[in-house]
Amino acid sequence: MNNAMKLSLASLAAVIGLTGCGLSPSTGTVPPVGPGKIQPVEGNSEKAEVTVTSKSFTEQLLLGKITVIALEAAGFDVTDLTNVPGSQPARQLLLSGDASLLWEYTGTAWLTYLGHEEPVDGEQAQWEAVKKDDIPNGIDWGKPAPLNNTYAMAMNEETAQRLGVTKLSELKNVDPKDLTFCVDPEFNSRRDGLTPMLEHYGIDRGAEVPESNIGLYDVGAIYQATADGACNFGEVFTTDGRIKALNLTVLEDDRKYFPSYNAAPAFNGEFLKEHPEVKDIMAKIAPLLTDEVLMELNYQVDVVGREPADVAFEWMVDQGLVSKP
Repeated sequence: MNNAMKLSLASLAAVIGLTGCGLSPSTGTVPPVGPGKIQPVEGNSEKAEVTVTSKSFTEQLLLGKITVIALEAAGFDVTDLTNVPGSQPARQLLLSGDASLLWEYTGTAWLTYLGHEEPVDGEQAQWEAVKKDDIPNGIDWGKPAPLNNTYAMAMNEETAQRLGVTKLSELKNVDPKDLTFCVDPEFNSRRDGLTPMLEHYGIDRGAEVPESNIGLYDVGAIYQATADGACNFGEVFTTDGRIKALNLTVLEDDRKYFPSYNAAPAFNGEFLKEHPEVKDIMAKIAPLLTDEVLMELNYQVDVVGREPADVAFEWMVDQGLVSKP
C-alpha cells in the first residue's frame, strides 16, 4: 500500500468516525465465484490489482459488489473499498487513483462535480456531455446503464389522500404548515437538491418552508419516517424497493426539475490505460441494469434484509455472468 493510499484510507476512516453510527457497517465479503459470460482475462495470471469503490447506500453497495464479483471472476486481485460515506469522498478516491472504478450517476457528476447549473436534456446527451467534460479530470466513463435512479418526493397513503396532490407543481397550493420534508444532509445542501427544487416550483425556502419544517435523516431512514408521518414529503430514489413495500406515492416531476441520473462505470484514466479490458467487462453488465432490476435488488436488501453481496451474486448467476465454483 503506497503512502497516498494510506493517507486516503486514514482520511476516509476519519470521515467515518466523524459521521457516526448512522452509517452502515461494512457489508462483508463476496461469495467465491467462477466464470460465466465473464471469463478470466487472458494474460492476467499474475492477478492485476484493482480497487472498487462505492458510496454507502444500498444501490451503490449492490453495484459495487456486482463489480467486485465480476472482476474476481475475470481473475483480478480485487480490493473491496465499497461503502464509502458520501459522494465526494468516493469521487476523491477515484480522482486520486486510490480507487480504480466507481458506478456514478450522470446527473450527480454534471451538477455536483463538474459545476454546471442546468442539466442536459436527454439521457444519452447527458452522458455524452459528462464523459467529455470529465476527460480533463482523468476520468473515463463507460457506457451507461438503462437504470435512471433520479430523485423524487413521496408521500404515505394517508397524506396522499388528505392533500390530494400528485405533482410537484401542486405543492405551491399546499398550506405551508403541511410543507414538511424529510431529506438527507447531502440532498439538503447539494446543487440539485431541496432548495433549488423548491425554487423551481415557485416555493420560497424560509418564508413558505421554514427550517423547522425540514427534518434531516440518514438516507435509509427517510422511507420509514415518511411512511410513519414524520413529514409529509420524503426524499426517495425512484429505484428503491421500499417505495412499493411501504406503499408510498411518488409525486410526478411535471416541470422536469430532476436531471437524468443514469448509472455508468467511471474509471480512473491511468488504471484504464493499463487495463482496458475492464471497460469491456462492465459493458457486459451495464445493459442488464434497468430500473426494474435495481428496484427488485434494492428490495431484497432493504425490505427482506439480505446482504448486498449475496443478492448481487445471485442475480449475476441468474444472468449467466458468473457461476458458482
